[in-house]
Amino acid sequence: MSSPLTDSVPASPIRGRRLLEIIHQPLLGPLAALVLAIIVFGSITDNFLSTANLSLLLQQSVVIGILAVGQTLIILTGGIDLSIGAVAILGTLVMAKIGAVQGPWIGLAAAVVVCVLAGLINGTLVAVLNLPPFIVTLGTFTIFFAATQLYAGSQTYAAVEGVQTVLGESFKIGTFTLTYGVLMMFAVYLLVWYMLKQTATGQHIYAVGGNPDAAKLVGINTRKTLFYVYGLAGLIAAVAAWAALGRIPVADPNAFQQANLETITAVVIGGTSLFGGRGSIFGTLFGMLIVSVLRSGLTAAGVDALYQNIATGILVIAAVALDTLARRRSS
Repeated sequence: MSSPLTDSVPASPIRGRRLLEIIHQPLLGPLAALVLAIIVFGSITDNFLSTANLSLLLQQSVVIGILAVGQTLIILTGGIDLSIGAVAILGTLVMAKIGAVQGPWIGLAAAVVVCVLAGLINGTLVAVLNLPPFIVTLGTFTIFFAATQLYAGSQTYAAVEGVQTVLGESFKIGTFTLTYGVLMMFAVYLLVWYMLKQTATGQHIYAVGGNPDAAKLVGINTRKTLFYVYGLAGLIAAVAAWAALGRIPVADPNAFQQANLETITAVVIGGTSLFGGRGSIFGTLFGMLIVSVLRSGLTAAGVDALYQNIATGILVIAAVALDTLARRRSS
């Protein structure tokens, strides 16, 4: 027997609403772009879809992928972090240098402390002194970069084999090769997704980014939330530093110089609003994979690296333009 509700509501409007709900899913755009890029490059190049190439693509994405998680959290609060890459590189130097003298575990612990402190410095300046995140992190980027160069003394340092390089060790699933660094990256995404979706802290992060004044009115401690987010971003930078030494077991003060831009690119292409309060952590994962697929596919197609940068820049501008348009329509 049919219910009164189903009798009174036509089926086509219900299907229409469901279709609209699917279309407005924030993850749908980045996911569709990722699938389209894979199809295109799989069609025009010979080896793009080979397991060896896809495995390498994932392994090369680990460091930026982890850093992009920290960048996402900060952008969700309405801020931005131009120093997160420099913090990670400082972490690799601390890990390798102290690890060579005091042992690998002490080196790893020291790197975590240094990276978290760097994040908390940013958090203090933004949350307590109420300074603009862009200016704060631009200044600390310069400081951390110079400190890294001074600490390294224009030298590179080998990581201690074992715990410091374990994230670079690989294993096989069929013909597909994975590293523990890839598993660590997915673990970081899952943990932060859970925090954002299932905890009060996650809801506070969205509230602070969406409307800080309204967040204060409902009793959210916005300063404490910002302080926590920047400290957590520092911890995530330490994990990225660990993964970087697993990927290349040498701490180089000049490595990953484009990390800040690449993390922001992944976040924006993944659909997180630069105005804060809107976005998802898995959108960032898709955004990071889109950039990786684009670069890998264009490289396989023989396109010069400079043209790859132009294509990436166009993607970022298009993503920001769409975000701005969506924000205007919603307001």
